[in-house]
Amino acid sequence: MKAVYITGAAGILAAALAFVLIRGGAGDGPAPGDRPEAPPGAPLAAVEMPELSATAQLGRKAFAENCAECHGPDASGRQGSGPPLIHKIYEPGHHADMAIVLAAQRGVTAHHWRFGNMPPVPGLTERELGSIVVYIREVQRANGIE
Repeated sequence: MKAVYITGAAGILAAALAFVLIRGGAGDGPAPGDRPEAPPGAPLAAVEMPELSATAQLGRKAFAENCAECHGPDASGRQGSGPPLIHKIYEPGHHADMAIVLAAQRGVTAHHWRFGNMPPVPGLTERELGSIVVYIREVQRANGIE
């Protein structure tokens, strides 16, 4: 197979476009952390709360105890604290369930938003993590994120 090399302005443009697309900056709209009109702690997304399954109810409780301080009680995000998880960036096709689990277990380097790095969340069991994922996914689906 013959190697193809892109050089000059076309190569720089292609590299810049790839960077923007990979980083999530193209077409995502303004980053929630860039809304100076929102007071600190304000929700960053409007979230409709569905009737939850039993597993999602357990996840909601675990989420409230471990995640809501930064991501809001309904995963709507909080100005100055953490991004909304009820957002198209976190749809299953872009952030699989295991990405949510690993974020809680290992922490995450900031890459979509300007909230800084997310530290690991200590003490969550596999069962709690699984129910948190179910909770997030059920709320996402109720809000048109699939």
